[in-house]
Amino acid sequence: MVVLCVRLLSMLACSYGGYEIAILLNENYISGSAYQILAIIIGIILGLLVGYVLGGVIGRATADVLAGMGSTISRIPAGEIILGAFGTLLGFLLALFPSIVLFRFGYPGCIASIALLLLLGFAGAQVGLVKKSELSKILRISSVPGVEMAGSTGRILDTSVIIDGRIVEIAKSGFFDGTVVVPRFVLSELQGIADSSDTLKRNRGRRGLEVLNALQRLPNVDVQVRDEDFPELMSVDSKLVAMSKITGMPLVTNDFNLNRIAEFQQISVLNINQLASALKPVVLPGEEMTIRIIREGKEPGQGVGYLDDGTMVVVEHGRSKIGNDVAVTVTNVRQTPAGKMIFSELRSKNEHLEE
Repeated sequence: MVVLCVRLLSMLACSYGGYEIAILLNENYISGSAYQILAIIIGIILGLLVGYVLGGVIGRATADVLAGMGSTISRIPAGEIILGAFGTLLGFLLALFPSIVLFRFGYPGCIASIALLLLLGFAGAQVGLVKKSELSKILRISSVPGVEMAGSTGRILDTSVIIDGRIVEIAKSGFFDGTVVVPRFVLSELQGIADSSDTLKRNRGRRGLEVLNALQRLPNVDVQVRDEDFPELMSVDSKLVAMSKITGMPLVTNDFNLNRIAEFQQISVLNINQLASALKPVVLPGEEMTIRIIREGKEPGQGVGYLDDGTMVVVEHGRSKIGNDVAVTVTNVRQTPAGKMIFSELRSKNEHLEE
């Protein structure tokens, strides 16, 4: 269709050119009305032939260019096109008033004003694309195809929190519901772990897939798998941060390093480990509890036990009580990056046995 349209336009233009050439020849070189009419007919026919051939060449080239442009545009997210157009419009508006002044200086002013419009328009488009993350949040436009700005309802799951599995119990309790997004690159990483030759990794990967299936069966959770990717970024963590930054959706993770990177870039993070730590019972110095000592501690004479929630309890002079339930008194509580640690001593000095 493009070739036909270009060919028709080319034939029309060339036939008119042949007509004008014939008129010019008639005025200077041809005499006699019969010959002049013949010259006009021949000029128009030759113009049509030249236009047909030339139009075919130009038409095919134009079709190829348009096809390439269409393929390129189809790969560009609509959000980026809108942001680029928005930046270009702002650039034109900034150049408008200086251009009006420059137009008054005649031909040089016209050239300068056109150059200024093109320069600021291009600069505005570049600014719109470079600052697309910030502008996307302000204008609520996604620059990734298929991703809506749903920061208030959607959450992005990473591989660690899926394999962990506690998110299912949290969702069942009603403290976690709505839309959860599992990027395709996270699903691919999970599948790669499930296909690993290492037995431990394979079991962890399969557990992650079972967790996703369990989440999909919950009536209060909508699990969405998204196909968008960030091919310019190599690591999964970088892709997760980029996706969260663009969409405004918080990350749900157990990965300490990813947590730090996301917080550094001012991205909202929901850490299941921090949630579990916050829900542990508060223990104060002076409180008493019963603990089973199961192994020796790092320091001489120490014994170590664990509460039901997994909190480590270090018992001074408790090494001799390994395998026994003992009454202890809390002396100190420390919060470490790995979790909470409770230090205690045997409640009765009579229970202290010298090694």
